[in-house]
Amino acid sequence: MAPKKVAKPTPSASKPAKSGGGKQKKKKWSKGKQKEKVNNQVLFDQVGYEKMLSEVPKYKQITPSVLSERLRINGSLARRAIKDLLTRGSIRVVSAHASQQIYTRATNT
Repeated sequence: MAPKKVAKPTPSASKPAKSGGGKQKKKKWSKGKQKEKVNNQVLFDQVGYEKMLSEVPKYKQITPSVLSERLRINGSLARRAIKDLLTRGSIRVVSAHASQQIYTRATNT
């Protein structure tokens, strides 16, 4: 009796479809958190200016970032507001560095 011929499997049947090869994009495990874009004011309105003059001199720590966050103004406007309060004598310098300026309320001592 002659040996039975075994049908050779086709290449596509023996190998699974390309599912994890090196040419596919790597899976990203972290989506990365994105901070929500804020829409801060670039100019003071009358109410905001009066609020700045009355409330900011009472803060213990005054920095451009604190003003920007609390008053919803942009950083350059916060720096100008600090200069204005400094000339009025409402606040005093704690530390003035090129990248971060720290001020506090003006006390009588």
